[in-house]
Amino acid sequence: MLRIFQQVALWEAISTVLLFFVAMPLKYIAGIPEAVRVAGSIHGFLVVLFVILLIACWQTYNWKFSRVVKYFFLSLIPIVSFWVEKDLKKEIAAQKVA
Repeated sequence: MLRIFQQVALWEAISTVLLFFVAMPLKYIAGIPEAVRVAGSIHGFLVVLFVILLIACWQTYNWKFSRVVKYFFLSLIPIVSFWVEKDLKKEIAAQKVA
């Protein structure tokens, strides 16, 4: 489950960047509102999936509540949200060694 969460975290971060830096300029500069509708829908789905997996990992791996809150708030900040994926990748690598 941790690897799936890591992948969703990565794609959620990418979708945030695409929404803010590609789709929104297309809407407001190029007059293509469909870009935000499509990118926003994909991003919204990934955010919901991220939160569901975050709660599932919290329960499965007995994470501290502070870690869950930190991951959630970091996922809201474009660019910084890539840190969540990187942190999960480290944890996955550590589990392989153990």
